[in-house]
Amino acid sequence: MMIPFRERNPVIVGAVSLVVLAMVLVAALRADDLPVIGGGDTYHAMFSEAGGLKVNDEVRVAGVRVGKVDEIELAGDQVRVSFKVDDTAAFGPETRAAIKVKTILGSMFLALEPAGGGQLEEGATIPVERTSSPYDVVEAFEGLASTSEQIDTDQLAESLTTLADLTRNTPDEFRGALSGLSRLSANVADKDAELNNLLVNLERVSTVLDERDGDIVKLMEDSDVLFRALVKRREAVHELLVSSTTLSRELTALIRQSRADLKPALAHLENVVAVLNKNEDNLDSSLRLMAPFYRVFANTLGTGPWFDTWIANFPPVPQVG
Repeated sequence: MMIPFRERNPVIVGAVSLVVLAMVLVAALRADDLPVIGGGDTYHAMFSEAGGLKVNDEVRVAGVRVGKVDEIELAGDQVRVSFKVDDTAAFGPETRAAIKVKTILGSMFLALEPAGGGQLEEGATIPVERTSSPYDVVEAFEGLASTSEQIDTDQLAESLTTLADLTRNTPDEFRGALSGLSRLSANVADKDAELNNLLVNLERVSTVLDERDGDIVKLMEDSDVLFRALVKRREAVHELLVSSTTLSRELTALIRQSRADLKPALAHLENVVAVLNKNEDNLDSSLRLMAPFYRVFANTLGTGPWFDTWIANFPPVPQVG
C-alpha cells in the first residue's frame, strides 16, 4: 500500500530534497563535463609561450569554430593549453596547432591544422614541435623601449663620426653613406627623449585600444547597419534624383514655351511703371487733396443712416431795412 505524501516523514522528504538540489547545482556548475550536455573531446597542446591566448578563446579548424580553450597552465618552461573540440571535427594524429591573431586589438584564437590519416586520439597532446605562437608587436615595442634606454647614444654618435673620419679617403659613395649614417645617429641621439616618450605613448594607446575592443566592434556593427540601410534606400534616392531631373526638364520647357507670351506682358508692365513714375508728384498731390474730402464725407455718413450736412446761405436771409 502506497503511503500518501502528506503522511510521510518530513525529515526524510527534506533530506532527499536537499540532496536532489545539491546534485542539480553540481550538474549546473559542471555542465560542460557531462557526457550529454557538455559534449566534445578534450585535447592538449604544448607551446613555448601563451602569446595572449586566454580561457574561453575560440578553437578553429579551417576558419570554422569547433570548440574553445578550457585551461592554460604552466608546465615547466612551456605552456600547456587544454581545449575541447566538437565530436564532429576531424583532424589526424599529425595535426599542428597555432595561436593566431583574431582582431587588430590583440584577441587570439587557437587554430588547428589537420594532418595525417584518421583521428587524433582523445586526450592526446600536440608537442611543442608542432605548435607555434604569434609575434607580439606590443611586447616588441616595449622591449625596444627598454633596450633604447640602455644605449649610450652620444657614444654611438661619436663612434660613427670616428668611423666616417677613418674612411675619409674611401670612394665618395661609401663616404656619403657613412656621413649620412653619422648624421642619422646624431639625430637619434638628439631625439632620444622623444623616441622614448613615443614608445611609452604607443604602449598606452595599445592598452586603451585593447580595453575598448568591445566598443570598437560595436561601432563597426552599427556602421554596418547604417550602410545596409543606405543600400536599401538606394532605389528611393535614385528615384528622387530621376524625378528631380524630370521636373527640371519640364520647368525648362514651360519657360521656353511661355517666353513669347511673357515678353509683351513684361514690356507693357514696364510702360505702366514708367507712367506711374512720371506722374508720381501728381499722384502724391491728389492723395493729399483727397484727405479732407474723405474726412468730411466720413463725418456725413458716420452718424446714422442719413446725411448729416448743411448748406450755407440757403434760403436767403431777408434784409432788415
